[in-house]
Amino acid sequence: MNIWIAIGLTAAGCYLVKLVGLLVPEGALERPLVQRLSALLPVALLAALTAQQTFSLNGALVVDARGAGVAAAALALILRAPFLVVVGAAVLVTAGVRALGG
Repeated sequence: MNIWIAIGLTAAGCYLVKLVGLLVPEGALERPLVQRLSALLPVALLAALTAQQTFSLNGALVVDARGAGVAAAALALILRAPFLVVVGAAVLVTAGVRALGG
């Protein structure tokens, strides 16, 4: 039964957050700082999630093949490679480092 309480509270919380967002005055949303932050926030959250998933294992800092794959993807992005090439480079480098390292 506790799971249904958690689901209900989560649904209510999501609805309240959406409602609060609708109640924000339009003038506050048109400020340049707010617009700039709203454009950069998703990128920052995605970068933080990527870093956490890449360099963390059971709460400890780990540098392994995943880091090499992210580095290969970053290099491919710097070279302006297409998306599939970026993903392919990351996969190949990660697999190669894992194969060599065990």
